[in-house]
Amino acid sequence: MLKARNQFVMNHRQAVFPRIFPTPATEQENRVIVIGGYGRKDFAVFAAHTLTDLNFYADPTQCFPFYIYDEDGDYRRENITDWAMDRFRTHYDDHTLTKWDIFFYVYGMLHHPGYREHFVENLKTHLPGIPLADDFRAFCLASEQLTRLHLHYEELTPYPLDWVESVDMPLSYAVEKMRLSHDKNILTVNDSLTLRNIPPEVFYYRLGNRSALEWVIDQYQVKQDKRSRIRSNPRRLEDVEYIVRLVGQVVRVSMESFAIVQGLPTEFLPSVAPASSPATFL
Repeated sequence: MLKARNQFVMNHRQAVFPRIFPTPATEQENRVIVIGGYGRKDFAVFAAHTLTDLNFYADPTQCFPFYIYDEDGDYRRENITDWAMDRFRTHYDDHTLTKWDIFFYVYGMLHHPGYREHFVENLKTHLPGIPLADDFRAFCLASEQLTRLHLHYEELTPYPLDWVESVDMPLSYAVEKMRLSHDKNILTVNDSLTLRNIPPEVFYYRLGNRSALEWVIDQYQVKQDKRSRIRSNPRRLEDVEYIVRLVGQVVRVSMESFAIVQGLPTEFLPSVAPASSPATFL
């Protein structure tokens, strides 16, 4: 822990985040596309409106914000260039198109299954290139829904999984390590509670090399550091139901995300290629 400008800083390697989220107020308006992968892991993308860890996907990530600021939170400007906006407007012959539209379009394109398959080798070694698909608005509108889901998943009503409570012990929300059945239809929370009938679509929406639910199962468990012997328990004493509720919310956001992604336009490459295709705008 370091002390800087009369404030305690928990992490001295802040990189450019003091210009992305310099104040709590900027977390209310700024949005970030978080990208991971680069050869060691499967390509992954998610949206955030707060500080993210370097190893957000257990792999180094890069973040692309909509806004950047001075470190005191003043002098806000868009991180998408006027050149990019002019190019999009010219290509689509639409001068009502905004930089937020472009931001959402990019987020939607990065989720497109065909795009990921087509550029799988490029995504291992390079930042994503963004082709100008024919149906810009369809990508944009779908991605707005996707972004809203990913930023506010903790506000969703949990998906109604079947609760099976033990008859031999009182219900507990304590989690040591949750376990999925081999068919991934059942999640054992603890000896007193099992959640059943997990829809298979949950596992089709993936963050890198695993589903969001599998990520939660791995992260929300009691762990002990081998050297210090310090135990880390993810349970929230002020909200003992949090982890079980989160499971239901992640099931819902995964299913809804998968449905939105499946509804994206089939064609992601332009029918008439632009002057340089694909082009990177972030």
